[in-house]
Amino acid sequence: MRILVMSDIHANYTALEAVLRDAGKVDETWCLGDLVGYGPDPNAVVEEVREIPNLVCLMGNHDVGVIGRMPLETFNGEARRSLMYHEKVLTTTNLDYLKTLPMVAKERGEATIAHGSPRDPLWEYILNSLTARVNFEHFSTPWCFVGHSHIQCLFVLNEETKQILLDQTKPDTSIQLHPKMILNPGSVGQPRDRDPRAAYAIYDTAARTWTPKRVPYNIAEVQARIRELKLPEKHAARLAEGW
Repeated sequence: MRILVMSDIHANYTALEAVLRDAGKVDETWCLGDLVGYGPDPNAVVEEVREIPNLVCLMGNHDVGVIGRMPLETFNGEARRSLMYHEKVLTTTNLDYLKTLPMVAKERGEATIAHGSPRDPLWEYILNSLTARVNFEHFSTPWCFVGHSHIQCLFVLNEETKQILLDQTKPDTSIQLHPKMILNPGSVGQPRDRDPRAAYAIYDTAARTWTPKRVPYNIAEVQARIRELKLPEKHAARLAEGW
């Protein structure tokens, strides 16, 4: 199967549309969470995601916050401001949909999927080899796909030497999957790896390959909507440079 793996859309409908067009026809879509937060389009994003066929969607920490299952004080001030706005404007139907999303890691064939990490699916960031090492013990499948950090990358465990390799993946360069790996498709709506293009990946279950992808979108249009809504300027400015 050809599977679209994406994460951290963060209410950026323009970026989501670009990813769905660029990915083309797929057999399944796996969304690793954080549909809301930061961006200007929470309803449009949730409604679009809800309509994706053959979808598996997890809950992210911003999704948990907006449905009231986590105090908004948990988030920094700017993130909290955006979530307070999203909380006000999200329709009851869209809030109800977010409440149905699983808060735990899931096994899908040879892959485990989680928002943050298999050890702590909502909050833990896998950003370094130390955190990756601990998390390799928390999934039994050959590989694991995570989001949350907004960085398109992979961690590889050499089971003989026990060494861990961290690498930033290259768009359109396929990776041959083998045990054990942790891979991140990056962020659709708010990349933080110095590449402002929307990020996602294609997982081919038959070939056992992972292909990171990037696609440009109209960033200025999204920035304008953020500013019109008087959401935090930081969330508009950072889109242009991917930080």
